Amino acid sequence: MILVGVILLVIGFVTGISILWTIGLVLLLIGAVLWVLGAAGHAVGGRRHYW
Repeated sequence: MILVGVILLVIGFVTGISILWTIGLVLLLIGAVLWVLGAAGHAVGGRRHYW
């Protein structure tokens, strides 16, 4: 999810399409939160680890 967010951020920035930039930012933030929760040992979505 983090990788898709970064890709959308880059594509949105290069092409000037603001909706791609916004979606990329949201996906990047959600991916980072899930990664931190998984690394802290909390079960995320029924899984013990989130990669």
